Amino acid sequence: MTASILIIAAFMIIPMIVGLVSAKQSVATSEDFFVQGRGMGSVAVFFTVAATWWSAFAFLGSNATFYTNGPVYLTALAWNLLFGLMYYWVGKRVWFLGKRFNYLTPSDLLGDFYNSEALRIVVAAIALVFTIPYLQIQLTGGAYLIEVASGGVIKFWLAALLFYFVIIVYVWVGGIRAIAWTDVIYGALLFFGMMYAGYYISSQVGGPGALFAQLQASSPAHLTLPGPNGSMGYPMWFSLFLITAVGAFMGPQIWLRMYSVKSGRLFNLMPFLLGVAAFAYVGSILSGYTGVLLEPGVANPDQILPIMLMKYAPFVLASLILAAGASAAMSTANSQIHAVSTIVTMDIYQRYIDRNASQARIVSVGRWSLVLFSLIAYVMALTVPGVLVTIGIAALAGTAQLIVPTVGAITWRRAHPTAAIWGLLAGVACVLLMTFVPAFRAPLGYHAGVWGLLLNSVLFVVLSLCLQRHDRQVVERFAEARDDYDAEYHPETLDDGRAPLTEATPATSAR
Repeated sequence: MTASILIIAAFMIIPMIVGLVSAKQSVATSEDFFVQGRGMGSVAVFFTVAATWWSAFAFLGSNATFYTNGPVYLTALAWNLLFGLMYYWVGKRVWFLGKRFNYLTPSDLLGDFYNSEALRIVVAAIALVFTIPYLQIQLTGGAYLIEVASGGVIKFWLAALLFYFVIIVYVWVGGIRAIAWTDVIYGALLFFGMMYAGYYISSQVGGPGALFAQLQASSPAHLTLPGPNGSMGYPMWFSLFLITAVGAFMGPQIWLRMYSVKSGRLFNLMPFLLGVAAFAYVGSILSGYTGVLLEPGVANPDQILPIMLMKYAPFVLASLILAAGASAAMSTANSQIHAVSTIVTMDIYQRYIDRNASQARIVSVGRWSLVLFSLIAYVMALTVPGVLVTIGIAALAGTAQLIVPTVGAITWRRAHPTAAIWGLLAGVACVLLMTFVPAFRAPLGYHAGVWGLLLNSVLFVVLSLCLQRHDRQVVERFAEARDDYDAEYHPETLDDGRAPLTEATPATSAR
């Protein structure tokens, strides 16, 4: 028991020390606090993106889904590739425009391109409303893991409060720089924790080969779609593939990681690196399927991995793996808290309350926003029940709607602000109705987020084709920026004979 408490203490204290040390390099400006002065290097970029991308949803929810619904979660191997490809193709263009026009939030880019104050508000509202529930499940999942790892000595409410405190301390001091370097530790712990947990747990039934042989004999439905419950077929496979990757990618925490990158060439590595990192889900496959054999009938599937570790592994080893799993929650929670504070500070406070606020004042508001929204998420973790995957997918389906106007902004001159607004509102309304109103249950087995994206896209394209933009100066400014991007990174697409440019150069803020 003493050893497990020491492990948990180390899990809390070491990343906090790393964050505080890295914070010594910070500069007291909003750009440094929110996007590290746009100077984040390759190691920090990969680990902070991967650790933010993985969450309690990945560590606990993946095992639970294999346990209850069979192989549908294998789509995680594909959605990692999709996420990496989007980070390269969309993210690199978002980074270029962010550096050119000094953007810090999703609303900055979309509001500027579409030249619409109403769209700025809609985008900020979507980012806030759908990020906070996802933040809640990080605190819920992480606190539960700490409670189990401590043998119940650290109660759930206290574990969640410790999460809250540790994150606030180092993010308050160091902003995104502190988050990025603690994510190096969290990312490494999470990857090896998932892999080793699966290997160790499956050894209790003779290893992976014996596991699948026994599962084929006793529960073959767990190995084929639509799974043992008959509800997780190819439509849900596709839904998870699309909504999870797109929704996570459009989360404000990933936008900040696009804006923060030092060089556009760092984006080229992400599809490969995130594809390799996807092999960590092999551990989830082994853990979830072993649970089917060893612990059938668990009431809360999210608890299957902790239950097996505490029952079949030495207590210290179980505590170590569970602490690694808590890394998944903390590495996403710290980024989401920071992203929410960025939106509140830049999109609401600076834009509508005090346009002339000093840099010190902006950073101060950002810090107090951290405290406020962490407290909201903490209260929700204590009072709002829910299964991790269910809450997670609903939240991701909401943020996924932002991909439509984003792709329009980086590729299409005809993209119209009215089309962007009505597309987003219709897509979000579709998600909410099909998720929470039984009479509007999503048809054909596809998730509500897929139907929301379809409706959003159709409205966006049709209205953009029917309407004309009259702010030609804005359209031409972005067309010129896109041409400069192509000249630097894809000169083969140009036919005007221009020489490649150097890295994107900052321009006057579009705020």
